[in-house]
Amino acid sequence: MRIISRYVLWELLQVFLVALAALTIFMLVVGLVREAQQQGLGLVQILMLIPYVLPEAMRFAVPGTMLFAVASVFGRMSASNEVIALKAAGISPVAIIWPAAALALVVSFVSVWLNDVAVSWGRDGVRRVVVSSVEQIIYGRLRQQRSYSTSQISINVKAVDGKRLIRPTLSFQSDSNSPPATISAAEAELRANAANGTLVVTFRDGTLHMGDYTASFPDTIVREVPLDAVSRKNTTSTSPSEIAMAQFATARVDQTKKIDRIEQLAAGKVAMGILTGRTETTAPHFIAYEHELLKHERNRLHRIVMEPWRRWANGFSCLCFVLVGAPMAIRMRNSDFLTSFFLCFLPILIVYYPVFMIGVDQAKRGSVPPVAVWTGNLLITLWGWWLLRRVVRQ
Repeated sequence: MRIISRYVLWELLQVFLVALAALTIFMLVVGLVREAQQQGLGLVQILMLIPYVLPEAMRFAVPGTMLFAVASVFGRMSASNEVIALKAAGISPVAIIWPAAALALVVSFVSVWLNDVAVSWGRDGVRRVVVSSVEQIIYGRLRQQRSYSTSQISINVKAVDGKRLIRPTLSFQSDSNSPPATISAAEAELRANAANGTLVVTFRDGTLHMGDYTASFPDTIVREVPLDAVSRKNTTSTSPSEIAMAQFATARVDQTKKIDRIEQLAAGKVAMGILTGRTETTAPHFIAYEHELLKHERNRLHRIVMEPWRRWANGFSCLCFVLVGAPMAIRMRNSDFLTSFFLCFLPILIVYYPVFMIGVDQAKRGSVPPVAVWTGNLLITLWGWWLLRRVVRQ
């Protein structure tokens, strides 16, 4: 039995590691190219991104690679009558499936860790690399295209001479309630100040336009623009999907306290209106802002509560895929590993992922408890159990 287990485990590891390396490299290149195109990164910045994009690439590659290894190995064993030979010797097919399940269990824990690292440390690292390189990114884009823009800022130049911007025009929109500020100058220079989180722009001999206000300056003026307005990737993120697993308990407590404070503020406004006899202040529209804020913060609380469940369910999809893929590959008896993989993956694509996404979406809204994100895993596991019973009985 130990010989059989070692044999199956070794075959699985060979296919899994080779396929994982190939698929990870492919997804890593795709991720780097996407970031380079979106942010205008140079070669140095792309190389700096590799360790941060790697966990993101691996967390998507691991479940599919695990299924591919199981489908190819068990499909080949079944097609070459190795499974039939085991049955003839009185050995149950479970003897060759449990090593795959044990490996998938270990890989599932690793996948959960990768999900956590990718969305917390990885995305934060990508953000820091992009923001710290914003000066080089802007200069590179201006040299190539003579323009650079984000949702809040636009820079156009006639030419770039070293660090000097020739005939630059900069437009900055701080918020939707104020008019944009536009500065046209003979020349300018950019310098990123990472310590203060700003981009320092030095203009020489130009004109400032802001609404109806216009002013000329023959000398030098200095303006500071927040890095999160200049960068195409925000300097910080408050999304629950980027919170580290170890911080969810604290984030949940803080969010609950925040909701309590808003509720107390709304109740205080109504109580003040009653005490002062101003009945109009007790109308629902008077605290409409607080109601909208409460709706937003409660939705964020639902996402904070749901996110750990999603990461565990997503990580343990590796085990669920193996529980389905192994007996299904044995039943199909197809030695072509690509055919076996796609035939095993098709039902997962049709059943697992839609159910998983529906569970995540409903849990985010608070319509269902967060454990509902495991519904897809449960369905796949039950299906795999049914297939395994059929394989054992045949």
